[in-house]
Amino acid sequence: MNDDETPDPIAADETPEGVVRRRAVVAEDESLIRMDIVETLTEAGFEVVAAVGDGQSAIEKTRELRPDIVILDVKMPQTDGVTAAEKIGAENLAPVVMLTAFSQAELVERARDAGAMAYVVKPFTPGDLLPAIEIAMSRHAQIMQLEHEIQDLGERFETRKRVDRAKGLLQSNMGQSEPEAFRWIQKTSMDRRLTMREVADAVIDQLGGQGRD
Repeated sequence: MNDDETPDPIAADETPEGVVRRRAVVAEDESLIRMDIVETLTEAGFEVVAAVGDGQSAIEKTRELRPDIVILDVKMPQTDGVTAAEKIGAENLAPVVMLTAFSQAELVERARDAGAMAYVVKPFTPGDLLPAIEIAMSRHAQIMQLEHEIQDLGERFETRKRVDRAKGLLQSNMGQSEPEAFRWIQKTSMDRRLTMREVADAVIDQLGGQGRD
């Protein structure tokens, strides 16, 4: 453990009986920012199971503890956040939110390519971080659902693209949010005994040629 790593921040915290707390790993090399993130997550009802100061520790803790969300700073010693996100994403361990002090499009694209589901630009508030976490967890759940349905890698990639397009059409044409659009596709798939790709294709066929009035 690094000298500036935060010990278990909520070891003495009590969880109401029957309430399942979502678990988080935080990786940020600046100790004050790391403590702020831990406090924000704890107040929001998360259990921070590890808070570390470098990317390699984040990878190891994520493999060991299998949290519901991982918060990674981009710039860290030993292993940076983008590299850590790549490894965590490649192993489908958990959704990742990236923290960065830079807003350049190139860095955002790198984070996305690495498997980050959402990102937050520093300085940020709880009102910035918590919605990004919810988006990341929702997107990760969607991807896991698709990958459970589709085993072939090429087919999985194409299905994900089509479902993403169908979600976008439902959002723009029907006024649905992204989670609502995915749930609609998922429910329609179950109700009609179709694959999610078949439902997505039907949405694209029906709405793909429509523009806004």
